[in-house]
Amino acid sequence: MKFYKPSRVWRVFLFLLTIFLLIKKRDRFLFFKIQSARELGENINYLGASYIKLAQVLATRADFFSGEYLEVLKKLHDEIPPMNEDEFQKVFKKSFKNSLFGDFEKTPIASASIGQVHKATLTNGQKVAVKLRRYGIKNRVVSDIKILRFFNRLFRPFFSDYTKNSIKAVIEEFSIMILREVDFTKELENLKRFSILYKNSSVIFPTPFERFCNEDAIVMSFEEGYRFDDRQNLKKSGIEFKEIMEKLVYFYTEQMLIEGYFHADPHPGNLLITDRGELVLLDFGMVKKISNLTRVAIIELVKSAHERDFELFITACKRLGIIAYNAPERQMAEFAENMFEIFADENLDAASMQQLAFELLSSMKDLPFKLPQEAIYMLRVSAIIEGLGTTYIENFNGVKDILPILQRYIPKALGSNDKMIKLLKNEFTGLPLTIKRLKKVINDLSENALQVHMNSDSIDLLVEKQKAYFKPIARCTSQYLI
Repeated sequence: MKFYKPSRVWRVFLFLLTIFLLIKKRDRFLFFKIQSARELGENINYLGASYIKLAQVLATRADFFSGEYLEVLKKLHDEIPPMNEDEFQKVFKKSFKNSLFGDFEKTPIASASIGQVHKATLTNGQKVAVKLRRYGIKNRVVSDIKILRFFNRLFRPFFSDYTKNSIKAVIEEFSIMILREVDFTKELENLKRFSILYKNSSVIFPTPFERFCNEDAIVMSFEEGYRFDDRQNLKKSGIEFKEIMEKLVYFYTEQMLIEGYFHADPHPGNLLITDRGELVLLDFGMVKKISNLTRVAIIELVKSAHERDFELFITACKRLGIIAYNAPERQMAEFAENMFEIFADENLDAASMQQLAFELLSSMKDLPFKLPQEAIYMLRVSAIIEGLGTTYIENFNGVKDILPILQRYIPKALGSNDKMIKLLKNEFTGLPLTIKRLKKVINDLSENALQVHMNSDSIDLLVEKQKAYFKPIARCTSQYLI
């Protein structure tokens, strides 16, 4: 791994050792401080793209870190200096064999860890944005992933099953996402799919010029607008912030819970607002799919928390893999009650709600608790959107804004299947939950449609129980054979 000089390996080791020890503290083991929060932030910035993006994901994990470290992780941004002239020329010449541009501004208008964006004009006068992949970034990311996995295997034996499985889920999900992000052909596919899937969403997407795109460059229409956090210009243009936030919350609810395909990086630089108050979405490198089963479980989770339905809440948590099937009933009841109290408080703004949710996550450190892979990026998106909303709107609370949207569009969210819609209607009639479930089981049995869905955690639990059951038998058998 040519990118890993001894000094860099040492810095990676310090970064990961600090992260693992901070998590270990949450496991209530001996803890000693390797790096302060400030030193950790400086080290991550030095290490660059992969570690900055990993830190941004880790910033959603209040069950891992204390407040001072979370604050540092949240503030990390992947806006870094552009490529030098030599690297720029290598990427540009590799990407464009022929002269496509009447004009090309070499100074980028945006520069991030994976790529940088330039303003240009095609020979026919069309104004375009050109995104160039950083020189050597794919090889560096591959090297970063290898070293991350190596250190994870090194530290893994020192953690409880729940903690090490959760860490592994974060690293594996992150690895998948960042490898997709450095492949510009994947980003082009994402942009094209978004343009088709959400063509009626009233959100604007750039139009790609496919014949000019390749794995190192994307050429697309140049979209005008103000950054989402440009308060001064938005105010001058008379933009109604509340309407914009409602549109953004609805659009992300549609993505995550209705279509199951969402843009996972809605930071202010990727969101523009036109003079007409239209929303523009940019940069499709970080896009995530959610399975139908997961979407249904998340909808049930939100609905049950809002309606204080304990049994449905716990069932949804277990189906998502948030809590293990062998979780203690008493502690689960306490966890559910705390969640219900957060949802019931009408006076909570987003910041207060996030704080309470983080405290609740922190209290889960001794329980068989793990966030599923899909939830990691959903949490990140939710945190970014809440942050945008609280910037403009007093007492903004995106989570509660989701509820009326779900109530209107829940049949669409669960699919257009007639049987599913009938089942959903029954859910809203107020029948006791046990009767509802019995009715569904009977219906499914009568139609030979009964299925059993198990997540990886419940399968692991079943395997462990089988091992425990057969171990004495195996021991006796071996003794008899001897």
